[in-house]
Amino acid sequence: MLDRKFILENIEAVKLNCKNRNVVADVDRFVELDQARREKQQELEALNRESNAVAKQIGKCATPEEREAKKEEGRAIREKLVALEKEVKDLEAQEDLVQRTIPNMAHPDSPIGNDDGSNTVVEYGPTPLPKWSEGFKPLDHVELAEKYDLIDFEGGARVAGAGFYFLKNEAVMLELALEQFAVNKLVKKGFTPMITPDVARNDVLQGTGYIPRGAETQIYSIDKTDLSLIATAEITLGGLLANETIDSEKLPLKLCGVSHCFRTEAGAAGRASRGLYRVHQFSKVEMFVFCLPEQSESFHAELLGIEREIFDDLKIPYQVVDTATGDLGGPAYRKFDIEAWMPGRNAYGEVTSTSNCTDYQARRLNARYKVKGEKGSHFVHTLNGTAVAISRALLSVLEMGQQEDGTIVMPDALLPYLSFDRIGPKN
Repeated sequence: MLDRKFILENIEAVKLNCKNRNVVADVDRFVELDQARREKQQELEALNRESNAVAKQIGKCATPEEREAKKEEGRAIREKLVALEKEVKDLEAQEDLVQRTIPNMAHPDSPIGNDDGSNTVVEYGPTPLPKWSEGFKPLDHVELAEKYDLIDFEGGARVAGAGFYFLKNEAVMLELALEQFAVNKLVKKGFTPMITPDVARNDVLQGTGYIPRGAETQIYSIDKTDLSLIATAEITLGGLLANETIDSEKLPLKLCGVSHCFRTEAGAAGRASRGLYRVHQFSKVEMFVFCLPEQSESFHAELLGIEREIFDDLKIPYQVVDTATGDLGGPAYRKFDIEAWMPGRNAYGEVTSTSNCTDYQARRLNARYKVKGEKGSHFVHTLNGTAVAISRALLSVLEMGQQEDGTIVMPDALLPYLSFDRIGPKN
């Protein structure tokens, strides 16, 4: 969340940022609550001083009657103190609730707009769009999967409901190859590989900026527990430093998290959500970085560069998108998406994103660092980025690899992890 002092010193800028990000947050109410809390805190401090003064006077009383009267006065003050302390805590809790609804400030260069329609394309990848003979109509991945028995959507729906699926045959090997390819690349770049839990406590979800309960949630909560299924390993990796203070010499921490991801995808429908593009469960390799504040901009560029390198290696055409303020989500200061070309829909579709969250998540998680020889501690900066969301990467590989003879050629980068170089008719 944003620093309380920053909000109070930049009220109009914070209000404008909320407007630009299409977020409803009652900044004026936050200011009112802060003022009320300060006033009550001053009353509390004055009453504490009075209580201490009365306590000192008890021993100086000349008679038992005077002493008893002072004790009674002290008891009355303590009762007032208890009531005032409760008022201060109630105001702090209300202020905290409003503060948590205020989004991170947006980068000055982020496009201003209410939704993804205002996103700006900043660059294209080096792989050209496919060229097929006139009259050849490329199939989408659902049609390819049916043709070669790769994915069972109907079976998934019977077992778990719409939005779930079984991978079969070469698609299973392709998922594992994509995972190994991404993890090996990240390890070579200094990331520590981790397989994370698929659940997290709700306070960790809230700390990373996700809503575990309520009408707007995209999270599956586990009934009668304080746990939810994670939507991304960003949640579990970010929670690693919750309420922890790390030595600055140990930063940056570059983590590579492998996990399943679960999302309700409420309201999603239409051809753009067909097949694997928008599902309730998928596997993902996630990048996460804890770093010093002065390092976060450069690490953001590094994460985007890795995402680009992965899709360059896979020979997938893509465009890089600078995300508009209204599409950033609460924690992100700036976010870039990679949108891959998907022949089946004859359009680009998002396959990765990377966000610089500055100290927004760290404040909510209370994740800090300390510098040797200095007093106090500071909030770390956090960044996240998709290496591969397997379902969408698999979709892209299948659709881009299809040939006019009907086979599907695998990218060279995946061949070390596969026992086949193309998918074709079964004997």
